[in-house]
Amino acid sequence: MSDQALRLAIGAVLLLHGFGHGGAIGALAWIQRFGPSRTGAWRSARSWLMPSLPASTATLLASAFWAAALAGFVLAALSFWGILPIGWWQSLAVASAAVSMAGIILFFGNWPLFNTLAALAVNVGVLVAVLWLSWPPESVWRA
Repeated sequence: MSDQALRLAIGAVLLLHGFGHGGAIGALAWIQRFGPSRTGAWRSARSWLMPSLPASTATLLASAFWAAALAGFVLAALSFWGILPIGWWQSLAVASAAVSMAGIILFFGNWPLFNTLAALAVNVGVLVAVLWLSWPPESVWRA
């Protein structure tokens, strides 16, 4: 795969993962508006760590996690593509992955298993690639 194709693909993964967090916010808003009966496997926000947390507070907290991850991943993609200062993308991607993982862990079991596992896979992939493997090579993101 050429550096240019890899650059496009990595930026797209960061951007789409960010937008996926927007989908979680939308699902929470839908559940709050229409109730859980028409949402399939999606359930209102509830934390296993704080089960007595009122539903409105849990929804607000979950939405804050997803909004922070959404903004961070979108900004990371824009930085990766050079639209924002290019040196920011790694810090933004790592911080966003950590926020997303914290939210997933705190609210585990609220969303369909496939969505949860896919989000965790991208988050772990970002953390391993950037922190452990120092990947992708600078030639890709400085192009």
